[in-house]
Amino acid sequence: MTTPLEEERAANLRLALEVSIAGDTALLPDLYTDDVKGWSPALVVCSRDELAVELEQRVGAFTDVDITVRPIDIADDHGYAEWSVTATHSGPLVLDDEMVVDATGRRLELRGVTVAEFRGSRIKAFRQYWDEVAFMQGLGLLSGDEARRRRDPA
Repeated sequence: MTTPLEEERAANLRLALEVSIAGDTALLPDLYTDDVKGWSPALVVCSRDELAVELEQRVGAFTDVDITVRPIDIADDHGYAEWSVTATHSGPLVLDDEMVVDATGRRLELRGVTVAEFRGSRIKAFRQYWDEVAFMQGLGLLSGDEARRRRDPA
C-alpha cells in the first residue's frame, strides 16, 4: 500500500520527466528543491536555477511529444522510473555552447531510466540514463557505422 507522500512523489517524478522534454520551467519550484543536483548524458546541474537554464534551451526543440512512464517504484526517499519518449525534432536543439542542431523534422524515440532522490515531495537529486549514441543517430548526427564504432571502439 502506498502512502500519500509516495503517491505525490510518483506524480512529481512523472511530471518532472514531462517537463524536462518540453523545457517548461514554470513548475520547477513545485518539483525540485533549490539545491537539486542532476546528471544525464546531456547535462550536469547543481541548482534549480541551472536546471531552468538547461531546460529553457529545449523550448520548441521537440513537438508531438509522447511520453510513456512504466511503473514508478518509490522506496524510502528514492524513486525509479523507466520511460520512453517519441517526439519530432521541430526546432533548434542546443547540445552545448558550441553545438546547435537545427530542426531535422525527424521522429525520434528514446528510452531511458530516471533515478530520483526526494526531500519531502520534491526531487533533490536525479540521474537519467539513456543511449546517447542512439539519440545522436536519431538526429542524423551519426551514421550506423559511426554508432557501431562508438559503442565498440575495439
